[in-house]
Amino acid sequence: MVKAFDISKFRKDITKSIDGLGIGFNDPTDWISTGNHALNYLISGDFYKGVPLGKVTVLAGESGSGKSFIASGNVVRQAQLQGIFVVLIDSENALDEKWLQALNVDTSPDKLMRLSISMIDDVAKTISTFMKQYKADYGEDVEDKPKILFVIDSLGMLLTPTDVDQFDKGEMKGDLGRKPKALTALVRNTVNMFGAHNVGMLATNHTYASQDMFDPDDKISGGQGFIYASSIVIAMKKLKLKEDEDGNKVSDVRGIRAACKVMKTRYAKPFEGVQIKIPYETGMDPYSGLVDLFEKKGLLTKSGNRLKYIDAQGKEHLEYRKAWTGEKLEMIMQEISNITAPEIPVEEVSTVDVTEGE
Repeated sequence: MVKAFDISKFRKDITKSIDGLGIGFNDPTDWISTGNHALNYLISGDFYKGVPLGKVTVLAGESGSGKSFIASGNVVRQAQLQGIFVVLIDSENALDEKWLQALNVDTSPDKLMRLSISMIDDVAKTISTFMKQYKADYGEDVEDKPKILFVIDSLGMLLTPTDVDQFDKGEMKGDLGRKPKALTALVRNTVNMFGAHNVGMLATNHTYASQDMFDPDDKISGGQGFIYASSIVIAMKKLKLKEDEDGNKVSDVRGIRAACKVMKTRYAKPFEGVQIKIPYETGMDPYSGLVDLFEKKGLLTKSGNRLKYIDAQGKEHLEYRKAWTGEKLEMIMQEISNITAPEIPVEEVSTVDVTEGE
């Protein structure tokens, strides 16, 4: 009779001999909402799941497009509500404590560690040192390990040693050759570190206008390497919001419309987009963009000057566009996903300038 292979001994031996080795599958078990149901759905196929732990997510966009509002505001706040400790790396020196607190982020040191780091190499060293200590303290197989989210705002502002050296010499040539490689190395290494430990990373980055007439989408700075290593990449554009709270057209700018396009995701159909309204006075509505999304999917259909939805029981719901809010949209969401919303509180955001930190 053939003797059975002792997989437990093999697992123990290779885990000891290879640092950073992950065994088995590392499917995300913890997700953090972006603060918007439509964006969550385009990322993960679930209205309540946005940013996964164990993976790398990138929000890229022009200045003032809402990147920091979502990453350092919404996602950090939601992570804290789920008991996830946040390490916030601010390379732009732009995230003021009062601005974060206005977004209901808990800035106490037992919930948030803010680090001001300007160099890519120092970010890599910080994450590596943190993860080595994390593995030493909690090991590989501890189920109740603390959950951690790294937020880097932003990748585009990080410097290389050459940048610093040139500045000291009064030379401003830049280091376009090394920076993309350094960013790629940073993301590739962190992906391997985070997967087995339920630690995640969310980073913002900058975009620039495309010069290719056949490919007009904005390009993400830093090259393609780190995009390949990321699990989720979202491109954002800033549009003016000229509407009041009731959706009526006004002449002055009341906020921004963040045009979000999911360029890469491994959990839903890519290249889908949604426009999210972020008024200056009230902050992001979690239901913003859902009406347009449901229209695209044919769930809401025009009937005269109203929108019609037929539920699972065949009952017709007919409302004006402005009336499709809150509970009515929640009804469609739950029928689509056939799930109950998780008990994660979504707090109201106080008055804040959403362009701060961009």
